Amino acid sequence: MKIGQRRSKQRELILEELKGVTCHPTADELYELVRKRISNISLGTVYRNLELMASTGVILKIESGGKNRFDGNATPHPHMRCTECGKVEDLMFPVNVPVPDQLEASGYKVTGCTIEYYGICPDCKNIC
Repeated sequence: MKIGQRRSKQRELILEELKGVTCHPTADELYELVRKRISNISLGTVYRNLELMASTGVILKIESGGKNRFDGNATPHPHMRCTECGKVEDLMFPVNVPVPDQLEASGYKVTGCTIEYYGICPDCKNIC
């Protein structure tokens, strides 16, 4: 784990739990998962570690107007967000966008990229 800080059992467990799910949990949701294994961990510890790992590129932080979600797969990939329930899912198929080398040839310095589609998930679509 390259995160610029010393290794900690709590941080490794948070990362393990995050990588074990595909649902892109909020910090609160991840806290509930981690608490099953470390009952005395605090919500603040989970938040701080998620922010640290996101800032160093170990995980992805998917920002939204509401609660941020986190992705254990730090490889850039597109997401689909439900505008009704807020669920975020990975889209693991090719998306044709300029790559950083092409953009940098135009004079830009690329520091990151997010591709997110918005719509209504199948569960919410069936309710509407």
